[in-house]
Amino acid sequence: METNVKAIELRELWRRYKASGDDRARERLVIAYAPLVKYVAGRMSSGLPAHVEESDLISYGLTGLISAIERFDLSREIKFETYAITRIRGAIIDELRTLDWVPRSVRARARDIERANMKLEARFQRAPTDEEMAAELSMTTAELQEALLQISHSTIIALDELWNVSDSSGDQVSLLDTLPDRDAPDPQAVVDQGELRDRIADAIAALPEREKLVIALYYYENLTLREIGEVLGVTESRVSQLHTKAVLRLRSKLGGELE
Repeated sequence: METNVKAIELRELWRRYKASGDDRARERLVIAYAPLVKYVAGRMSSGLPAHVEESDLISYGLTGLISAIERFDLSREIKFETYAITRIRGAIIDELRTLDWVPRSVRARARDIERANMKLEARFQRAPTDEEMAAELSMTTAELQEALLQISHSTIIALDELWNVSDSSGDQVSLLDTLPDRDAPDPQAVVDQGELRDRIADAIAALPEREKLVIALYYYENLTLREIGEVLGVTESRVSQLHTKAVLRLRSKLGGELE
């Protein structure tokens, strides 16, 4: 009963805000959906350096939430929560990027790993092993694992970015948001989005089993890196390495197609 009452109240707030731009209604919508910001900030903070405060991420994310409320089209068949989470995450990523705290050496190493993975996949027609990757990069497997850990702790690397593009204002939006109104769909846009989803699904399916499991648990089951570690019986750092390696593989395979 309480849930139904809340849903009715939210619908009324949306109606008032979209009909007249009622600032009070917008403020109440921000308060109502604020837990989404904490949820996104909490998930992102687990993979960032210790000096990045979750409270800062929440502050950045609120900007994305407000933008989502202002731009959300009630006539489209998209849940607001889905739309908002993408914008909240995009606002946090945009703000972190402006700080430019990622060392150039770490960025360069990530690019090296992506290129090595692309080269070896083309050669072997499968995902290369850590030993093969390390040999290609002229390092030991221990050095490769350390590099992956540095990348995971120093940069914003997530599968979510493969699904995002920038709109005309520079904001990151979901590919879903780039589709026109449902009453006048662009068939080519629908086909393109479907093909992209298929390519990403195929790329994930080709990952080594352990990396595939990490991707599934993190992005589809919404487990934290610590919780995934408990499931797999490994440390959170090891899960972070597996996640980073999986995303670098996917970026090397899909990045060129999405640019």
